[in-house]
Amino acid sequence: MLLSLISLDDSQITIVTDAVRQWCCEKKLDIDSIEGRRAVTVAVDLVQLDIAQNRLFAELSKQLDHQ
Repeated sequence: MLLSLISLDDSQITIVTDAVRQWCCEKKLDIDSIEGRRAVTVAVDLVQLDIAQNRLFAELSKQLDHQ
């Protein structure tokens, strides 16, 4: 999980972790759970695709709800 964050700069890491924490909190999941780790991976992919920060949570939720 942490290896996927290495490719990001500090601001991108903050964006990813904020979105994942929000998603995990909403779903009542631990960030260290399988679902939380999957959320980190999806969020990193979305940030690397240049998804806007204000759309990241919504896109993350959309992606994870379809899996």
